[in-house]
Amino acid sequence: MPSTAKLTERQALLVLNALAPIGPIALGRLRAALGGDPRAILNAVAGDLEGIDGIGPAARRALAGWRRLFDPEREEAALARLGGDYLVATDAAYPELLREIADPPTVLYRSGPYACDHPCVAVVGSRRATHYGLGVARRLGSELVDAGFCVVSGLARGIDTAAHEGALAAGGPTVAVLGTGLDIVFPPENGGLFRRIAERGAVLTEFSIGRQGDRGTFPRRNRIVSGMAAAVIVVESDVDGGAMITARLAGEQGRTVFAVPGRIDQPTSSGCHQLIRDGATLFTRVEDLFTDLAYLDGLRPAPIAEKAAPITGGAALSPDEAVVLDRFSGGGALTADELAAATGISAGRLSAALMALELRPLIARRLDGAFEQTS
Repeated sequence: MPSTAKLTERQALLVLNALAPIGPIALGRLRAALGGDPRAILNAVAGDLEGIDGIGPAARRALAGWRRLFDPEREEAALARLGGDYLVATDAAYPELLREIADPPTVLYRSGPYACDHPCVAVVGSRRATHYGLGVARRLGSELVDAGFCVVSGLARGIDTAAHEGALAAGGPTVAVLGTGLDIVFPPENGGLFRRIAERGAVLTEFSIGRQGDRGTFPRRNRIVSGMAAAVIVVESDVDGGAMITARLAGEQGRTVFAVPGRIDQPTSSGCHQLIRDGATLFTRVEDLFTDLAYLDGLRPAPIAEKAAPITGGAALSPDEAVVLDRFSGGGALTADELAAATGISAGRLSAALMALELRPLIARRLDGAFEQTS
């Protein structure tokens, strides 16, 4: 059974981080009352804890029984087997801006070599993203890296995944923040992406090994995503989406919030439009960041070249293909019947044009049969 006499300060912080009733704010109050050394908190007796604001019966029981609840040496060994390490606030690699929020993580578990030494921008959005949104997020991830930023997101399906992939395609860096322990990949299909990020960037979490995600862990993850970033860009979100929580937290933390506009009849754009109405900055290109983030010392944005739409083999569009593709310029989804009515192209010619545009690939067919532009 571990003893405080043998604990390092870092191990004591690892213990305190694992005790559910002792959050970062409560830990700050404990350290203020009992001295800076976290081992003094683990050595405290009941009388020492009386009168400390926010330290109720559950917290006192957890502190009294921490030896039964958590073994820091076993945790360190498990983390080493995963090839990871952990950071505390005094470490140089602990994200600088994250130290400034009201409730910075006591410990950050890390997989990957990246030391968070670039200015960070968070890209977040819907798990049920449109092809348009995925294309924007992927291109945005790439252009942010080209401009000298690190892309931060949450490894979730949809926009998060596309932003990470875009950053990796441009050579990184990117940071994924988890709402689970470092040994749990969620969603499971992102296992390959997790490993690619860990090779070039970093995967971070404040949760102990083995911790499953639940309704409470993901909002806590979101505050880290926004807290370590100088700005948050919401690409797509409905009004009740998790990205809206991240945007709200970013505002509370004093971060700049950007929102990408979309079609007014697209549910996944409704959250972005609400953010813009509420005062978020309209985002249309990466250069929009530079004025707001000019205070970042050492940021030297590289020029961003205009990127043309991908056309396989360099072949020009046929007249029918050009007319059909133009109907998607508003970013929405259209059925074949809607396209036929809008373009006047016959069914046979329209089918050929749609197939050619899918093969390039400039459009994609959704599960409901409608088509969307891919970027």
